[in-house]
Amino acid sequence: MEKERIGIFGGTFDPPHLGHLILACEIRSQLNLDRLLWVLTPDPPHKQDQTITPLKHRLAMVHLAINDNPFFELSQVEIDREGPHYTVDTLHLIKEKYPNADLVYLMGGDSLHNFPTWHRPEDILKACHEIGVMRRPDDLLDLSELDIAIPSLRSKLRYVDAPLLEIASRQIRLRATEGRPIRYYLSDAVYNYLQKEGLYDFKPLV
Repeated sequence: MEKERIGIFGGTFDPPHLGHLILACEIRSQLNLDRLLWVLTPDPPHKQDQTITPLKHRLAMVHLAINDNPFFELSQVEIDREGPHYTVDTLHLIKEKYPNADLVYLMGGDSLHNFPTWHRPEDILKACHEIGVMRRPDDLLDLSELDIAIPSLRSKLRYVDAPLLEIASRQIRLRATEGRPIRYYLSDAVYNYLQKEGLYDFKPLV
């Protein structure tokens, strides 16, 4: 019996938008995943200088965005424990829940370059079966320095050719506060939710 292949797709998702959904579908297809866990980060350390939408709203929006896709699943593994939330700990907890699965951790090309500076990078590699790198069409990844820093990394890498979509959560929040249209950046359910809850000082155009 083949092992289940589970992808781990982490983020702040503030808000989850169509770019996330399109990328998630490409990830599942290109890496042949049986399911994709959307791991919501409650308090991202690299965004301490930013105002983050309360967790309850981000949880609700992710659920609304993905609940009609049987291959997507919302994971609270980083919410149900105190920080700091290191990737290696997240992987170990997911492995405890799915002991017979092959875990595929997802990251962007920029994160790959910084991977040697992460907390216990060698243990991250041991905890996952593969690392899926989301690569944009114009990305040129030079692995020479990474090969020196972590020789075992290259054998774990699998690439996802990500479509070039100029959509970012930050951009959507800014457009909302400025009264510019955001309707077709989001799924219907997420759009209706943030309109109902008044998130991002959103004022729909009449």
